Amino acid sequence: MTPERDEIAVVGAGLAGCLLACFLARRGYRVALYERRPDPRTGKVERGRSINLALSERGLDALRRIGLDTQVMADALPMRGRMIHPVAGEPQFQSYSAAGDRAINSISRGALNNALLDAATALPGVRVAFDHRLVGLDPATGEMTFETPQGKVMATAPVVLGADGAGSAVRGQLLGHGLLRESLDFLDYGYKELTIPPLGGDFALDPEALHIWPRGTSMMIALPNPDRSFTCTLFWPTHGTASFASLGSPAAVERHFAQHYPDLLPLAPNLVDDYQHNPVGVLGTVRCDPWQVTGRVGLLGDAAHAIVPFYGQGANCAFEDVVELDRCLDECADDWSAALPLFQRRRQDNAEAIAQMALANFVEMRDKVASPLFQLGRRVEHALERTLPGRYVSRYELVSFSTTPYAEVRRRVRWQHRVLGAVTAGAALLLAGAVGSVLRRGRRR
Repeated sequence: MTPERDEIAVVGAGLAGCLLACFLARRGYRVALYERRPDPRTGKVERGRSINLALSERGLDALRRIGLDTQVMADALPMRGRMIHPVAGEPQFQSYSAAGDRAINSISRGALNNALLDAATALPGVRVAFDHRLVGLDPATGEMTFETPQGKVMATAPVVLGADGAGSAVRGQLLGHGLLRESLDFLDYGYKELTIPPLGGDFALDPEALHIWPRGTSMMIALPNPDRSFTCTLFWPTHGTASFASLGSPAAVERHFAQHYPDLLPLAPNLVDDYQHNPVGVLGTVRCDPWQVTGRVGLLGDAAHAIVPFYGQGANCAFEDVVELDRCLDECADDWSAALPLFQRRRQDNAEAIAQMALANFVEMRDKVASPLFQLGRRVEHALERTLPGRYVSRYELVSFSTTPYAEVRRRVRWQHRVLGAVTAGAALLLAGAVGSVLRRGRRR
């Protein structure tokens, strides 16, 4: 199809871009989705890049608004808690909610992307141009240059929105024009995907849990799939004597997993092949400012604020961005020059809050979940939630099972912890006083 000058351009036909196209089409806009990849519905998935995601309330809220939640949830697998796998001994289950009734949902990223792409292209006024890699952008005019298999293609749009992920070409163009500042904070950890196939036609592990193998300097997780397999993700340093680079031979791979993940080895017959051939992905946090320029070029989702995956909130946060932008357009009567700056003001503190919480949750999952002290703390939190319903709510519940703004979650949890600390300290003083009184009476006798 021929580019139209009045189309809103959305660069990136991933999760956020497709959802954004649906919301914009619902508002009556004509939308052009530009994607550097071939059509993912017909192409081959890159090995080791499936990356299951955990869809929770923020993402579901966005899908409900366009009537896609029921379709997407049909293939979802609810995970009601963490299953902690020690090196020795039986796995231990830790419920996500006090009542044990709430769950995050294991979803195939590819299947969700395809569902959103189908929904977007079914709407009037939406077109998709695959194999279009953005190589030029004039922020003042909205003129874009794309490289395609047929050569360079030019297009112009009144508004250009970058929803093209952590390596955003739109952000790169704005950076090249000197219109924003950017920081990229990479962890010295990477990730590699492994697979646990079905066992005897059924799940090899409990499918109602997110499985975690916490090992201090490394960690592995596993999420269930509808075909009864599990997608495992191993997180490990990228350099050093204990890192991805330290295992060079099949025998070394087997020895390492036999020592550190002994219950996994018999469940993963293709472990060595997966380890040797699947790529190592990078992990990091992207920050930039501003998120928009000239009121006509904007960024959202990972393109504006990529985070590490340890709270399962990357896609959920991006979906929430789309909802907030839609809300800003309502409030600004579709004046993009007012809506885009308002969107940044509303979302930037929240994006920073979840970025910090995601980094902190990596430490929790890797180092703390197996600790008896941590497990006691979780039991105390759940007891408080049952005793003080609605008044005491854990961080995990607020992040995963509500749409409370992330920055407000952080403030509320800090306040709760201060109150709990004060109550605990007061109780300790009363107990100490009571014990002291008893001892003094005993001495007088």
